[in-house]
Amino acid sequence: MDVQPENRLSRINRRLKDGFHTWFNEFRRSQEYNLKTFRQQPLQEISGAFGDLGTLLPILIAYTADHEYREPAIDLSSTLVFTGIFNIINGLVFGIPLPVQPMKAIAAVALSGYFNKEEVASAGLFVAALVGFLSVTRLLEWFNRRIPVPVVKGIQVGVGLTLITYGGGVFVKPEQFQEEYPALASLLRAFTVIGLLGSTTFQRVPYALILLFLGIIFAIPNLIDHSIAPSVWQPHVWLPSTYEFSHGIDAGLGQIPLTVLNSIIAVCALSADLLPNRPTPSTSAIGFSVAAMNLLSCWFGSMPVCHGSGGLAAQYRFGARSGASIIFLGLIKFLLGLFLGRFTKQVFRGIPNSILGIMVIAAGIELTNVGESLNTIGAKDLAKAEDHL
Repeated sequence: MDVQPENRLSRINRRLKDGFHTWFNEFRRSQEYNLKTFRQQPLQEISGAFGDLGTLLPILIAYTADHEYREPAIDLSSTLVFTGIFNIINGLVFGIPLPVQPMKAIAAVALSGYFNKEEVASAGLFVAALVGFLSVTRLLEWFNRRIPVPVVKGIQVGVGLTLITYGGGVFVKPEQFQEEYPALASLLRAFTVIGLLGSTTFQRVPYALILLFLGIIFAIPNLIDHSIAPSVWQPHVWLPSTYEFSHGIDAGLGQIPLTVLNSIIAVCALSADLLPNRPTPSTSAIGFSVAAMNLLSCWFGSMPVCHGSGGLAAQYRFGARSGASIIFLGLIKFLLGLFLGRFTKQVFRGIPNSILGIMVIAAGIELTNVGESLNTIGAKDLAKAEDHL
């Protein structure tokens, strides 16, 4: 009678060991791939690391802006520290340029509704808890099998067109820099457009890196106007009240379908399309990542984040091919948040809209390109259906 439980425990122990060895071997291969890719094309990996800044910075700047109706809706230093850590972990674990970007539906509701830090945190925690439940129960895998590939492609194309429209609005948005130096502003816009067109031919040119350096140069006057000393990050916990949590749930409800479809299922599909030589992350693994990031960081005033197909497309578009790119980005964000949070805030505010806008447009163009495989061999469910005819 005692032998059966022992055998069962032995089988469980063996499965755990086999699972750990499989994970460790894949982790080791990811590091080898990251290192090899970075050595082969360091400038492209660094350029790709900044490819998603066009979608990140406008939302981050809006979140941290001082407003007459409220204080900043997130803590910038906490956001940089935590998202930097998450960039590093994701780059090490998955070995692909998996982005860490804002939950856009929550951002839209929070910014228009003048949410405080507790309400924003509540929205992120609610989405994280639900996504975690779907991952633990493997319901995400079920959704991934049941949702047709054309639906996922359609979501990617739709998000891409939205990014192009949004980026165009940012690109032409008036700003003080344009009013003070109209000729220089026009020249900068022309350069960004010509550079984007030229980057399709000269793909090894680190276009995003050039744009980032240009943005920092144009932000220097904003730094001169605000004398800011370095400051070490001091974490603070924001605990939502019952009312704030219920208010946050209202914002989180609109984020759930976007997170499940675009930030998890579409990311896995896009990863398989863009990086066929790398193992495609499972939907459950991506879901666990989204849940863990927000359950750990939102308490500290960090911005609710997810993975997005738009961010992956943007980083790929500007040269990223491995996890090394986002590990590099994560280290920079972590150090900026830890020591230079207030300084970074002024840099972000000084980057011209033409640079931010053109980066968003480039990300949108790259994302809409994945619709090219629709109704072809790329649409796996249609191919399977054809085999049964």
